[in-house]
Amino acid sequence: MLSMNNNNRDKIIKYFEKRYPNPRPALNYGSNYQLLIAVILSAQCTDERVNKVTNVLFEKYPTPYDIIKLSQAELEKYIFSCGLYHSKAEHILQATADIINLHGGEIPNDYEKLLKLSGVGRKTANVVWAVAFNQPAIAVDTHVFRVANRIGFAKANNPLQTEKQLMQILPKDKWRDCHHYIIFYGRQVCTAKNPKCEVCEISEYCDYFNSSIKK
Repeated sequence: MLSMNNNNRDKIIKYFEKRYPNPRPALNYGSNYQLLIAVILSAQCTDERVNKVTNVLFEKYPTPYDIIKLSQAELEKYIFSCGLYHSKAEHILQATADIINLHGGEIPNDYEKLLKLSGVGRKTANVVWAVAFNQPAIAVDTHVFRVANRIGFAKANNPLQTEKQLMQILPKDKWRDCHHYIIFYGRQVCTAKNPKCEVCEISEYCDYFNSSIKK
């Protein structure tokens, strides 16, 4: 059972809106396809590192028709520094093949079709759906999972449960932006290790602070 009431929720959202006006993803991309690839590469990797990799990769291979020409071993050489490069290369090539064979080289503007792309998980589909197509969605990565459950937006055991609970507690027109707000705050203040509760400006509404640190 969630303990966050709507009044505290609204205060947190207003604080985030003031702190992060016009939030956008930190990933660099020039097309919906490039966004999809960048999001796949971002799993357990910093956006800064992904941008360094994609700056080179997209310069040489900007479209799905370019990427598909690479073998998995060749692609791995470009994305090695992002970590998990074996599985990421496999997922990228699988998704690219589907995009070419099933959707004429374009990212489908349909959520269910996004989810059905080989190698594309729910988090990746949600990011593309929200950012590329301006649709309401909440992608739950490690930052969103951690921060949402700490402050009390969710009380969940896994990302899917967290996503569903966030969809319940947050107004639908705030889903896209709240995804970015929570990620940014997780990187800057509510960090995985040693969260900066002493400078956090929403600590009075936070379950983690009030149940652990404050006591």
